[in-house]
Amino acid sequence: MSLKDILRRVRNGELSVEDAEAEICGFEDLGFSKVDYAREARTGYPEVIFGMGKTAEQVQLIFSRLYAKHGKSMVTRANEEMYELVRQIAPDAVYDPISRMLTVGGGEQRFPGTVAVLSAGTADLPVAEEAAKTAEWMGNVVDRIYDVGVAGIDRLLAQRERIRKASVVIVVAGMEGALASVVGGLVRRPVIAVPTSVGYGAHFSGLTPLLSMLTSCASGVMVVNIDNGFGAGVSASIIQQAILEGGK
Repeated sequence: MSLKDILRRVRNGELSVEDAEAEICGFEDLGFSKVDYAREARTGYPEVIFGMGKTAEQVQLIFSRLYAKHGKSMVTRANEEMYELVRQIAPDAVYDPISRMLTVGGGEQRFPGTVAVLSAGTADLPVAEEAAKTAEWMGNVVDRIYDVGVAGIDRLLAQRERIRKASVVIVVAGMEGALASVVGGLVRRPVIAVPTSVGYGAHFSGLTPLLSMLTSCASGVMVVNIDNGFGAGVSASIIQQAILEGGK
């Protein structure tokens, strides 16, 4: 909306002064949070709410503002209490207890090709699903290829042609994190590695696979933080967005 449009709507009584201020500034100050309305214009994606550390009431209020502005919204690391309050605003809200993702709207395919999400083990599913659902919400078709860790390498090799068809590959692995290096040596696509906190003792709650992935000898492996499936899904979407936009 242009500045003239905003001023005209205020003059005609179609827009409150407070809403006009938010449109002009690009954010709304709620006291405990500054809701970033301009993020989609800057980055291609609206602000996503990180639920951890927030009360359900805080999430509900932030959600109500973003949903009113964009017609869609997403909460990561959500819980049932947040879901119940958000449903009062958006009855079609969907909560997935495995990934702890709370979503409304989104999901319309924006990009050609697919994002493949691989998990080493079943225990990595919460992080893998966070990555997959994020990528889907941002407009990608996602191909889930789960439980293909290196302890049973034949499971992975049986899927290699399917993996090679993807535009971007996300690899989620705990333990020693070797899956990312193996996949990086099999494909000619960007590989986004996600270390998880799944493992024993010297795994150090994800530090071991993090360092393993960072020191991978396979070229083209990028690494996000421990358990950061959301970051991987966003990164894959940005790569897809760059491919679609080309030199624009």
